Amino acid sequence: MIKHIVMWQLKEHAEGADKSTNAAKLKSLLDACANIVPGTLAFEVALAEPGYECTYDVVLYSVFESAAALDAYQNHPQHVALKPFVAAVRSERQCMDYHVA
Repeated sequence: MIKHIVMWQLKEHAEGADKSTNAAKLKSLLDACANIVPGTLAFEVALAEPGYECTYDVVLYSVFESAAALDAYQNHPQHVALKPFVAAVRSERQCMDYHVA
């Protein structure tokens, strides 16, 4: 299995909207990708909650059964289509992929 975790810090304003609006839109776009490829074992998108210490605004936690499944997700047209929006609204991105037994 491979865990794929991505975190985004968003700009205060981008694409004609504020951070909160863009975070909600990003979550919606990512949630729509939850079942686009076979081999997706877990897929969770969360937004930072007020009152908790957070350095990022949006996080994706996902688990894929194999590197091939993760690659299929990353190259799926629906996932690729959201990348321009993400690039326009994010100020920072962190990602980590790792194998688990």
